[in-house]
Amino acid sequence: MLSRRSSIAAVLALWSTLALGCTKSAPPPGTRSVASPEALALGVGDVVEVRVFREPDLTGTYLIDDDGGIDFPLIGRVKLEGRRAKSAEGEVRARLADGFLVDPQISLFVKERNSQKVHVLGQVNKPGSFLLEPGMTVIQAMAQAGGFTKLAATNRVNLTRVQDGSEKSFQVRVGDIRSGDATNVELLPGDILYVPEAMF
Repeated sequence: MLSRRSSIAAVLALWSTLALGCTKSAPPPGTRSVASPEALALGVGDVVEVRVFREPDLTGTYLIDDDGGIDFPLIGRVKLEGRRAKSAEGEVRARLADGFLVDPQISLFVKERNSQKVHVLGQVNKPGSFLLEPGMTVIQAMAQAGGFTKLAATNRVNLTRVQDGSEKSFQVRVGDIRSGDATNVELLPGDILYVPEAMF
């Protein structure tokens, strides 16, 4: 579970950075829809189950490691990061059929979507990491985190997102979104929301 520990450490480190203040960019460009769970690419930390019909010794559950792959019996290393489940399933099938099994029947299931999460930190009642549902918005993420505390600066929420390979930070006026004075923001995998304390 090294990858999960690394992910938690990274989130906590970023939380500390945000608590000290950060540079804000322009508001995030237009949101885009998050694909259905079946269409989402696999990522580091996800857990998959590979079933091989009538081959119990080859059936098992695997954690996608920090290098983005798994070690599968007979065929060795299989790269999964960035691929959809059906694509990965097809590769396992093809490689097992190449000298190991006759017409192997493979099923690959995603058991845990640890790479498809958003993180809500700071002045919320239940800070933590939450599974990114298709189309999930900032408002929905705040609800998952139990809502704001009495000390929350609801119009100074920091959204940290990786775009084009670099980390960027935006300010989201969640209070205005709730009152209908601003447009809701759709979240992407890995987004981190930090709610600072209001300055009185």
